[in-house]
Amino acid sequence: MTSDATTQTEQTANEIEKLRELIERARVVLWDFDGPICRLFARHKAELVAAELVDWLAGRGLHNLLDEPERDSLDPHVVLRAVDRRRPGSDLVAELEERLTQEELRAAGSALPTAYADPLIRTWTAVGSRLAITTNNSPKVVRAYLNDRGLTACFAPHIYGRTTDLHLLKPDPHCLNRALAAMGSAPSAALMIGDSPSDLAAANLAGVPFLGYARNERKGKLLQEAGAGHVVASLEPVLRMLRSR
Repeated sequence: MTSDATTQTEQTANEIEKLRELIERARVVLWDFDGPICRLFARHKAELVAAELVDWLAGRGLHNLLDEPERDSLDPHVVLRAVDRRRPGSDLVAELEERLTQEELRAAGSALPTAYADPLIRTWTAVGSRLAITTNNSPKVVRAYLNDRGLTACFAPHIYGRTTDLHLLKPDPHCLNRALAAMGSAPSAALMIGDSPSDLAAANLAGVPFLGYARNERKGKLLQEAGAGHVVASLEPVLRMLRSR
């Protein structure tokens, strides 16, 4: 074996051992929802939802409430946050948030489960870890999806999602701190599983170790550039390690 191949093998072994340590230390696991658990907008596309929110604002003469990048955004949360910054606490924000919730509920009916997520959730529960959802999506949507998958008992009552205080969405650690406080857990005894830099930022601010999930190279690069130390392209090795404990 060449020295380069030996080094690569050693690096891989070190990464596997670090992942194992991360998993074995976790007594509480905080899951982001859209990404690690499912692809919420797999069929009911997020970019179409964002466009519908922009059109709804335009129909009320509020087109100029958004700047051009916000109007062209493919992310409905960008639209919602932008309106909240300019009309905080308003009926307009409340109505826009409710419209997004209804679109998310529609999307939940056709969401695609993330590979290995369901058995990983059940296995982590079976070995005695406690699980929570910490998400920027509506908790109504999370409950609807979990009910359909028969997973509610693995998380309930610890589902912490979007509230009317939109400035507390991730990367603010508010939902993580709520989960930790409710579950009586020290941050160091928890693990956050997320798929975006905002998840990583929230975990860092809360002092919670982080495991990144990246379903494609683009998402993996974004997480690594944001400073994620542990990123997996599949939940399968996490499940395998958990089952081998």
